[in-house]
Amino acid sequence: MAITAQDVNKLRQMTGAGMMDCKKALTEAEGDFDKAVDILRKKGQKVSASRADRETKEGVVVTSVSADKSEGVLLTLTCETDFVAKNEEFVAFANAILELAVEKGASTKEEILALPFENITVGEKIIEMTGKIGEKIEISDYVVVKGEAVVPYIHSNGKLGVLVALKNVGGAEVEEAGKDVAMQIAAMNPVAVDKDGVDSAVVEREIAVGKEQAQAEGKPEAMIEKIAMGKLNKFYKENTLLSQSFVKDSSKSVTQYLDGVNKGLTVVDFKRVAIG
Repeated sequence: MAITAQDVNKLRQMTGAGMMDCKKALTEAEGDFDKAVDILRKKGQKVSASRADRETKEGVVVTSVSADKSEGVLLTLTCETDFVAKNEEFVAFANAILELAVEKGASTKEEILALPFENITVGEKIIEMTGKIGEKIEISDYVVVKGEAVVPYIHSNGKLGVLVALKNVGGAEVEEAGKDVAMQIAAMNPVAVDKDGVDSAVVEREIAVGKEQAQAEGKPEAMIEKIAMGKLNKFYKENTLLSQSFVKDSSKSVTQYLDGVNKGLTVVDFKRVAIG
């Protein structure tokens, strides 16, 4: 049967494969689109659009830190199933993308997708891998953290990663302290480093909730504001990193723990990324 340009374009829109590949597949499949898609997949061609609405709740987190420890990057490559997430080829692909991103100094996901990879772009390679593996694959997160010393941490399940940037290192060995704080962040999921980093909308909401609770409890009107501010301070203590109780020794705050490692040692930034 005759394969029209419209047929070829339709298959190309469905799969993301090249025009000539689509024409050959349709010819071989005698115009049957489902068979043509299968032919493309069997040949390792790009099949992605048909899975565009799928959710990628599995995957792997990979990190890299510069030789001088001043910059760390974290990337998540996600897929549909845990089976694929644990596949050696998938993990190697994630690390290859990360290595390329670091080498080229990429700062965003968009920049990474446009980088050259094996004579095509990273974005095109991801589409190709989607066709080969049969699952939607995407770069879900890419973050860069800079500081005097950046320490990475990946949780044992490989689906949660943290980067911590430390300040006032003063020549001290801070790898263990950084790892401890990164594990704190992984476990406690603070909203910011300290109260100054909390979004103003969050602060306003906490104050409003505090006032409503105090009023509902029948507290005197003159005390409402003070009670609300007290609840806000409690929120800061529980939800900002430096004010949190240190998980390995609850008698100390994270600030006090770091100060004990090296006077003035503190956290200036962190990123926490979780898959699923």
